[in-house]
Amino acid sequence: MDATRRGLLAGSLAVLAAPLHAEAQAGSVVRLGYLVSHSPTAETLGAFTEGLRELGWVEGRNLALEVRSPDGDPRRLPGLAAELVRLPVAVLVASAAPASLAAKRATATLPIVSIYTLDPVSIGLAASLARPGGNVTGISTLSLEYAAKLLELVRDVVPKASRVAVLGDPGNPSHPLYWAQLEASARALGLGLIREDVGRPDQFPSAFARMRAGAAPHGLVVMHQPLTFAHRKLIGKLAVEHRLPAVFGTREGADDGGLMAFGPSMPAMFRRAAAFVDRILRGARPADLPIEQPTKFELVVNLKTARALGLTIAPSLLLRADQAIE
Repeated sequence: MDATRRGLLAGSLAVLAAPLHAEAQAGSVVRLGYLVSHSPTAETLGAFTEGLRELGWVEGRNLALEVRSPDGDPRRLPGLAAELVRLPVAVLVASAAPASLAAKRATATLPIVSIYTLDPVSIGLAASLARPGGNVTGISTLSLEYAAKLLELVRDVVPKASRVAVLGDPGNPSHPLYWAQLEASARALGLGLIREDVGRPDQFPSAFARMRAGAAPHGLVVMHQPLTFAHRKLIGKLAVEHRLPAVFGTREGADDGGLMAFGPSMPAMFRRAAAFVDRILRGARPADLPIEQPTKFELVVNLKTARALGLTIAPSLLLRADQAIE
């Protein structure tokens, strides 16, 4: 075992990065861990590895990527995180809050790059966005303005909307904050929210059945979480069947049948995460790397779904859209 690997096991961040980079230049291979909260997608993993390649880290040459997925069972995350720490890996990349928290609980010293975590400060990953202060840095996602935008989009297509359902997984560590931000935005817009919680994919049909019982909502906001992202096609299908305009938090939701989506570009965020890994491997400490917010947001409208719902999308909304899917 070389000096760098001993340093990792001993928890010495101070000696981590420079030796790793020196070894890579000399022909050795740096091992990275990549832990996802649900299941990896080709688009995000591809964007991450392409970002690394542009910075000189190439799989099969000076980089080995260890990918771990719980395959839909978040209870497996602690064991998978511990496995990556034991290998060991030089940097552990974690996608979304469940994987990021599992990684943080597995190690207080190994550098962690967290991607697409709602608020890393409130869930205990970092002391602050500007100065994380520990072993976690990366890219956060949500602001109050972003939550308001999802609700505003429902109003854009259903101007008289007064009730909006919100579909999400309460088991996600960021769920309370996500819900609180939507509630604050709903109050400002004069909207009532109908909370529909799901913890497993087989619960989606009954959740939609409840939405249509009693005072039915005029639209649906789908929280962007690992569970809902993994089953976005099913959610989009059920939303059309129940005549609900559904707004998702990333473009993939509209690509796969939802009416609209607004949010940060997932591939852009994962590509940007590669820059964090590169800086750490070249000597930077996660404690000193500010946690960033996404800079690229996309609005996508699915016109095919609009026609299925009998909705006409206003020209002004289409002009704002980055893409209209025919």
